[in-house]
Amino acid sequence: MSGSCGGSCSTPESQQAAAAKQELAITKSLGKIKNKILVMSGKGGVGKSTISVNLALGLADAGYQVGLMDVDIHGPDVLRMLDLKGSIEPPSTPDGLVPPLKYSDNLKVVSLEYMMRDRDEAIIWRGPLKIQAIRQFISDMDWGDLDYLIIDAPPGTGDEPLSVAQTIPHVKALVVTTPQKVALADVRKSINFCKTVKVEIVGLVENMSGFVCPSCNTTIDIFKSGGGEELAREFDLPFLGKIPMDPKVVMAGDDGKPYLSSGVESPAVKAFTEVVKAIETRLPPVAAPASLDMAPKESSCGCGGTCS
Repeated sequence: MSGSCGGSCSTPESQQAAAAKQELAITKSLGKIKNKILVMSGKGGVGKSTISVNLALGLADAGYQVGLMDVDIHGPDVLRMLDLKGSIEPPSTPDGLVPPLKYSDNLKVVSLEYMMRDRDEAIIWRGPLKIQAIRQFISDMDWGDLDYLIIDAPPGTGDEPLSVAQTIPHVKALVVTTPQKVALADVRKSINFCKTVKVEIVGLVENMSGFVCPSCNTTIDIFKSGGGEELAREFDLPFLGKIPMDPKVVMAGDDGKPYLSSGVESPAVKAFTEVVKAIETRLPPVAAPASLDMAPKESSCGCGGTCS
């Protein structure tokens, strides 16, 4: 019997079937991804997207297969920082999966902006829609086999990082802070969030740690330095490094030409490189990338029902 909706409304049974199908698709997709890293912070403006983009690029440049997923639903910046343009393409696999945008042979990118006709349009969504979008970023996209999936989250401990924690088993957090006490106070909330939802913290990065003089390339501690390292000691967390502010990094991000790939020698580039190496050491893929080793090589979604 059809209702007044003309058959467009779904029954509880069909909703359950759709949810089960999506859950299987998520499990299948995640089964091909070796390491999942959520880049997060309780404080806005600490450079999470810059860290996410340059970490993804650094790992891709090292020869790994990398995915970069932007779950900052209301303020996605990743595509702009990579100067990526494109729109949804028809599914390209027998499973009907949608191909992510391709930055290089080693780096795939997904962001809500990729699915918008007008990138300046405001996203006015409540929690359930954001939860469903994040789940679809995993279930509906053709990520393929990845060594690393880097997930760029918005500030805070709300819908987006919680959805990632509940949807992606064994995801690990990279927590970003700046040296100032106000930022450190908010970042403590991120650390306690990870403890509460049982997400392992792979390490803490202190961003904007000092300022690189554009004339002499010397690092000056005008905004303090060392607060993140102290916080890591306080919570007994791995400290992965301090990245100074460099005006060239800002300009590179605005121009869509990430600084880590620029080849320019700078304290910031050196610091970014050390963070990438620290991630490689702490979260090595099961097999070395081809460019580094040419030898032969022998759930419940937890959304409380809001996604149905």
